[in-house]
Amino acid sequence: MSYYPLTTLPDYYLMDELLTEEHKLIRQSVRDWVESFVMPKIDEAAQNHTDIPNLMKELGKIGALGPYIPEEYGGSGLDQISYGLIMQELERGDSAIRSAASVQSSLVMFPINEFGSEEQKKKFLPHLASGEMIGAFGLTEPNHGSDPSSMETHFEDKGDHYLLNGAKMWITNAPLCDIAVVWGKNEEGKIQGLIVERAFEGFTTPETHHKWSLRASKTGELVFNNVKVPKENLLPNVTGLKGPLSCLNSARYGISWGVIGAAVDCYCTALQYAKERTQFGKPIAGFQLQQKKLAEFLTEITKAQLLCLQLGRLKNDHKATPAQISMAKRNNVKIAIDIARESRQILGGMGIMGEFPMMRHAANLESVITYEGTHDVHLLITGMDITGINAFG
Repeated sequence: MSYYPLTTLPDYYLMDELLTEEHKLIRQSVRDWVESFVMPKIDEAAQNHTDIPNLMKELGKIGALGPYIPEEYGGSGLDQISYGLIMQELERGDSAIRSAASVQSSLVMFPINEFGSEEQKKKFLPHLASGEMIGAFGLTEPNHGSDPSSMETHFEDKGDHYLLNGAKMWITNAPLCDIAVVWGKNEEGKIQGLIVERAFEGFTTPETHHKWSLRASKTGELVFNNVKVPKENLLPNVTGLKGPLSCLNSARYGISWGVIGAAVDCYCTALQYAKERTQFGKPIAGFQLQQKKLAEFLTEITKAQLLCLQLGRLKNDHKATPAQISMAKRNNVKIAIDIARESRQILGGMGIMGEFPMMRHAANLESVITYEGTHDVHLLITGMDITGINAFG
């Protein structure tokens, strides 16, 4: 667990004055849950490469799964800033916790709510919101990561059902999932989404072992060997890459908030340690190089907070562009991983110990900087947006 419990969030620019009372209450309730449920268990889970039992049901109880989904389908009907604050607090606990909630919310519940039939919404969303049902998202393939348009997973129309074949990898929650929202190509080569249920014959989810990152999260593959998918499980209201990419936009937005939590956990721990650790007759916080690090950490956290707040406002007004979301994801993950690494140095040798969070956050963020669009790909998305020239391929 984190050695120094967080009592207050760094708020150097008084951002709380821009939040509603509801926003602050939601943030506090999730923070309290993280302190009581996650922090006592997370180091052992990460060290032993095991997930936290009953995590999804506990996340459901606190309303962290699909919080912006309408109440009629089991969500809380909250705004996008509330969703971001929830992700921030969850990732302060661990990226694996935020990943589990983010996948369930943005990559499974979001597409069903946006592109699903009324029957699909009623059948799946309430159970996903409560955590009784666990979802996974199948887009990335062994041979196709940053280029999803070249996916090989495909399905054929067999009259009364679709026949699905292919494989997806690096899938959070795969070994645990009850359903998976899977993107594949139809016989015309157009990308569509299918809801694949655990009970379908030919559907397997082998676990990915030996990870150095996200060790408190189950990762695996989704393998489809002549899987018969009922026609009513096709997402009817979207065709093409717009479907999966809109899911990724929602998830990337959540990540941009979430990683602030990891950065804050490292910063607060380093600050407290530096004030208490004495060398050469005074606290190390009194030395210029340590103050330089701490001042830079707080500066970058503050910038990331303000970036996310405005992005959340744009999301609420349906004005946020994919390129704006890419900028926030790329910037905020980079500052978080830098803070995790540099704050570890403030603690010296103690920084590698499990009771401090730096090494765990740094290792987790090595995955976060890659998934949902790599660091370099997001840079090219911004470049294309400002120049109008596509540098991909």
